Amino acid sequence: MFLTRLIYVSTLCESCDDKALNDILNISREHNQKRHLTGLLSHNNKYFLQCLEGSRSAVNHTYNHILNDSRHSNVLILDYKEISQREFGDWSMGDIPQSHLTTLLNLQFSGSNEFNPYELSGESAYLMLLELKKNLPSE
Repeated sequence: MFLTRLIYVSTLCESCDDKALNDILNISREHNQKRHLTGLLSHNNKYFLQCLEGSRSAVNHTYNHILNDSRHSNVLILDYKEISQREFGDWSMGDIPQSHLTTLLNLQFSGSNEFNPYELSGESAYLMLLELKKNLPSE
């Protein structure tokens, strides 16, 4: 089994409110635990930036599900690679909504303090998620 890391961005549909977001998180956590996937999600009310780690087949299966989820559009892979170890192994799906902290990190890793993950390179997105991970308790 090869470990794989996928980092993608997407735009949330306009009807994706807090309840829908909570549903996505709860279902994702349950699904990810069953498939031995780990990861981290950073988001605001418009965009998702998500990292998934796990076996190649589990990551690919989950990504295909995301592509077919009508709550997302403009799904774009920023980074996809085989890895030797997990960086986000403490969470089936860690959740970091945008805040003052993430505003500072947006400026550090992109050209603006606004959260627009489409403006991040794969490497910048990965480094940003690593910084965000430092402020998230383990599950």
